[in-house]
Amino acid sequence: GRVGGSAMESAAKGSYVLANLAEVVERVLGFLPTKALLRAACVCRLWRECARRTLRARQRIAWVSALEPGPAENHALVRALARELEKVHVLPQTVLYIADAETFSGHEECHEQKKARKRNSKETALALEKLLPKRCQILGLVTPGIVVTPMGSSSNQPQEIEEGEAGFALLFPKIDGVKIHTFHFSKDVKNRVFDESKFAEAGLKNNPDLRVVLLFGYNSWKTGATRFLHQIVNPLNEKSIILAGGQVESFTSLTSENNHAQPGDACGVVGLAFSGPQIQSATVLLDQDVADERTAEAAMQRLKAANIPEHNTIGFMFACVGRGYRHYKTKRNMEADAFRKFFPNVPLFGFFGHGEIGCDRIVTGNFVLRECNDIKDDLLHGYTTVMTLIHLGSTK
Repeated sequence: GRVGGSAMESAAKGSYVLANLAEVVERVLGFLPTKALLRAACVCRLWRECARRTLRARQRIAWVSALEPGPAENHALVRALARELEKVHVLPQTVLYIADAETFSGHEECHEQKKARKRNSKETALALEKLLPKRCQILGLVTPGIVVTPMGSSSNQPQEIEEGEAGFALLFPKIDGVKIHTFHFSKDVKNRVFDESKFAEAGLKNNPDLRVVLLFGYNSWKTGATRFLHQIVNPLNEKSIILAGGQVESFTSLTSENNHAQPGDACGVVGLAFSGPQIQSATVLLDQDVADERTAEAAMQRLKAANIPEHNTIGFMFACVGRGYRHYKTKRNMEADAFRKFFPNVPLFGFFGHGEIGCDRIVTGNFVLRECNDIKDDLLHGYTTVMTLIHLGSTK
């Protein structure tokens, strides 16, 4: 009987430890992905407190990448997110997802009435939103091409995917000292003049902590769309803020209490604003003359000179559909490779779109990388690539 007894005793000791010693529990819970951690939090008060502390400490960005076509009925990103959310170690508070336009809504290959159901972008967007936590704010875009770093490590080789199914979701947890919020301005048919009080409401004016604004214009082919984009970009074009982004095919998700669906034919601007004193950022513009490895690397050298810390930093690449391998003739992935050479540990994300927003600029304090001769930098371009770094402060 002795053997059984000692096993019982050590089991009892084990359960005593797991019911009473916070540091042990926290150590054990620390290995769990978020979804399992939230389930464990239901066990008892001690576990709930430990789980809460563990989650609060997880302030690193996570991401899910989709690089291979999914089955006909749903986009690869839906499947990747469903699978990977079981494994991620953060609780997403803000999510930016970008997927390729062509397969997101799916064009039918065959004209006969076959079983092949056309994907509907609204359904795909809802499927993605359903997977994410209820209270998280989501901005979803679809674009002609995708730039994505495969999951697993920040130092994986980023891929420029100009055709074929691809996408990614960036998962931002709650980060101390950083506020990220979505915004949306749509063109009002009745008013030619944009009401600038909307900037303050959206936290884009009178916000001394504002550091970076990522802007995405949609339905840019509509009449008045470019003029509207200028009305949004010009007042935000201040030396102390980084502005970067581009023209996308459409936006498919924008969840937060104040964003309502727009008529499908409206044009406008959606985006993400990053506020917080510890945020550092820099951006460079690769213009039309940047057409080989040497000039692409020279642009990365300028970005490197900004001395933005690499830890807890993400890179964004907003390129014109006219660039990529068509522009560099022989080489695919030229710009993403140049980025990786100078930033070995920063994951890179972005898209190929219909126009770019950005210039050469640094925000660390109020230092500006390159003062332009005229007062305002020109921010709207075509046939260029904008490369941006956003550092979200040092995490524990």
